[in-house]
Amino acid sequence: MKWAPANVFQTGRLWNRRNFLGAGTAAGMLPILGGLSLQLASPGSGSLTKEERDRMTPDQVLEELKKGNERFRAGKMVSRDYRAEKRASAGGQYPAAVILGCVDSRVPAEIVFDTGIGDTFNARVAGNVANDDILGSMEFACAVTGAKLVLVLGHTACGAVKGAIDDVVLGNLTGLLARIKPAIPATKYDGERTSKNYAFVDAVAHTNVGLTIDFIRQRSSVLSDLEKKGSIKIAGAMYNLANGVATFDR
Repeated sequence: MKWAPANVFQTGRLWNRRNFLGAGTAAGMLPILGGLSLQLASPGSGSLTKEERDRMTPDQVLEELKKGNERFRAGKMVSRDYRAEKRASAGGQYPAAVILGCVDSRVPAEIVFDTGIGDTFNARVAGNVANDDILGSMEFACAVTGAKLVLVLGHTACGAVKGAIDDVVLGNLTGLLARIKPAIPATKYDGERTSKNYAFVDAVAHTNVGLTIDFIRQRSSVLSDLEKKGSIKIAGAMYNLANGVATFDR
């Protein structure tokens, strides 16, 4: 499995023209990242444009999500004009990322990464697992609309993971939990391997993120080819419910 976590949170000024990328630094500065010179703009200037999104690399998009999580944790989130973002995006959308997260109400990706309307595609399902419908949605987001990043977002104390460990049987949930179960034997853990041990639950959730990434690459030649070409990046992250930290792979 290629996915491995690294808690990499780097500070630095935001380099996109508008709020996807948070609050700007001193007016008139043009930071240089990866050979690109991108203008800053004041908060509330509207939704991400195609030109702005296309100037970003997949790694730059990932870095901006990291910075957004830093702002969220610090309580320094961007003051947004959602009506302006709504108006700006009504005629077209150019999100920079597609995020596959859990349905858990405590992990709204737009908030924990401090993004606005039109910045990210968001798919949510218990246990942040993928199926053909999710893959099709991701292919639309990247191959058709031009998103640069696929991010699989797991979280601590995941109820779906607990249910998979406990072998819960409940209607259609049974089939969903079956998609998580391969992460249980794949998780190396020496302690108590039960749902009562939150450290084990979190370890399985972490493994599940990696297996979901593997599934995406194996089942979607469209996304796999885009990644090989460098057009997109497929990455993973784990969100900690207690402290708000999102730990990304690198």
